[in-house]
Amino acid sequence: MILRLQIPIPSITTNPLNTLKSHLSLPAAATTSTDSGLKFRQKLIYLQSLNVNPTKALNENPTLRSVPLSTLYSVTHCLFSMGLESSALGRILDMYPLLLTSDPYSDIYPIFDFLLHTVEIPFPEIRKSIIRCPRLLVSDPETQLKPTFEFLTQLGFTGPNKLTSQTTLLLVSSVEFTLIPKIEYLVELGFEYDEVRNMVLRSPGLLTFSIENNYKPKVVYFLNEMNGDLEEIKKFPQYFSYSLERKIKPRNRMLMEHGFSMHLSDMLKVSDGEFRARLIEMQLQLVEDRQ
Repeated sequence: MILRLQIPIPSITTNPLNTLKSHLSLPAAATTSTDSGLKFRQKLIYLQSLNVNPTKALNENPTLRSVPLSTLYSVTHCLFSMGLESSALGRILDMYPLLLTSDPYSDIYPIFDFLLHTVEIPFPEIRKSIIRCPRLLVSDPETQLKPTFEFLTQLGFTGPNKLTSQTTLLLVSSVEFTLIPKIEYLVELGFEYDEVRNMVLRSPGLLTFSIENNYKPKVVYFLNEMNGDLEEIKKFPQYFSYSLERKIKPRNRMLMEHGFSMHLSDMLKVSDGEFRARLIEMQLQLVEDRQ
């Protein structure tokens, strides 16, 4: 059987070429639509392969819908080149979906360059800095990282105290709204500025703790319930790194029940088992002293 196509005969006023274009354009549009849908599905599959939630990523970064898949490839290649493993990569991209459409050469590599050459983090350690604080990847080197680095350098984070992969998370802190208020709070407690400076250099985590949720309740408990002397905190600033409810209060109560006392470091640095063993030793010693 011979199929005959019913092609409309154009009127005298109709341009035959335009008519032909209109017929030929329909399959092309359908193909374009199909290709677009396929490419979008490929992006979704790729995001899922990275363990990135596609719904969350698209909501937080709508631009993701229109960029080519090659953009995602270039971002992941950039992060892989700095030593990040697939598991860490997926977690970071899921946390910060805006990274998925960033330009590696203008947005990401400058951050690695800053960590490598300005902060002088050894190349093998950069991945540790990023894994510990992924927010570094969405912080501008000039407006955020550099001012904070200069402040920390002036504070004393140089030489043997210079920033490491463990402390580069401090770089994402605001000097004005985060670092200075914490230093001022410790000074207001009664410490000299140089004492606070030494405390911070010995225990950099002090600059990451919340004044309202960490410092204040622990200071109140230390002074009112433990009858503590601030000199002890100066000697052992790591006090603020321990949980008030899970460690400080329970151990202090146990000591008070038996009428004992310990230096903060002796009370907190040991494991639960070793703490109980020390408590038993103190009880036995007390019995011997009474005999």
